[in-house]
Amino acid sequence: FAADAEAVGKAYGTTVIRATGKKNPEIVLAFDGRLSTPELRDALIAGLLSTGATVRNCGIGPTPMMYFSVFHLNADAGMMITGSHNPPTHNGFKLMLGKNSFYGEDIQTMAALAARGDFEIGSGKEVQEDITDAYVKVLAGAFKPAGAKPIKVVFDAGNGSAGEITRKLVAALGNQHQLINGEIDGNFPNHR
Repeated sequence: FAADAEAVGKAYGTTVIRATGKKNPEIVLAFDGRLSTPELRDALIAGLLSTGATVRNCGIGPTPMMYFSVFHLNADAGMMITGSHNPPTHNGFKLMLGKNSFYGEDIQTMAALAARGDFEIGSGKEVQEDITDAYVKVLAGAFKPAGAKPIKVVFDAGNGSAGEITRKLVAALGNQHQLINGEIDGNFPNHR
């Protein structure tokens, strides 16, 4: 899987470079807590860096955090390593180019580029980005329960990548809320 993830990094980095005309485009990366993610992440980053891209590593979190990061950091593109709602043994990538989804024919074009090995060559860099506070602030600001009566919400992160973000969100919203299954665990011991 690592070789495939590195090829995806090379192909996507090349795609972003050619689409933006920038030699060192900024690509946001976030990822989930699946057991296969660290190997995919490291190989993907190696592929992206080999093209000259700058990887803005936002760490573990939910897919909407990656979307937010692209806008918040004004990045050229974004990548999320996630198996989403699929079984724990499945994993993959979600992509953005600019502020738009990257899918369908775009994926097919990128696959053809990878098959040809037609990659840009450069020397990129990785930058760690902690956007969790900014993301939680936006989420908390959008939480406006209807009605005059306070409500109590129990958030169930299901041991997924939203666990830590949800923990911070619950703290920001106040003590009337609670988090369960917030520990990020790629075995997903709850809700099987």
